[in-house]
Amino acid sequence: MGVVILDGTTVKSFVEDESAFNKSVNERFEALDANKDGVLSRSELRKAFESLRLIESHFGTDVATPPEELSQLYDSIFEKFDCDHSGTIDVEEFRVEMKKIMLAVADGLGFSPIQMVIEDDDNDSFLKQAADLEASKIAKAL
Repeated sequence: MGVVILDGTTVKSFVEDESAFNKSVNERFEALDANKDGVLSRSELRKAFESLRLIESHFGTDVATPPEELSQLYDSIFEKFDCDHSGTIDVEEFRVEMKKIMLAVADGLGFSPIQMVIEDDDNDSFLKQAADLEASKIAKAL
């Protein structure tokens, strides 16, 4: 496990670096696109959010959420990502929503640095990639 320190500025800088952000989004999208058809289905996006366990846990403690409520929440998330209401999510729709999410995280963090524990093999984490980008900029400046 590793520890990264970041704040809203770190996350915002990562999102504003179009090259780094787009590369990360493209890699995550490709990883989520299980059948490699170039779009995310409802079930592919749901599996991604289920793996994060954001809804099924509260501060690390499992919570019992009725399956019907979980389905409604996941459907709501899918509808938010599916901007053109095509029934699938293309990479651009995914990018737009991930940008909104990351900027909301940046706003929430503000200028107060936080420490975050991240698994060493979790190179897919957007927050870890934001911290790594910031560290590389600092290293170049030295």
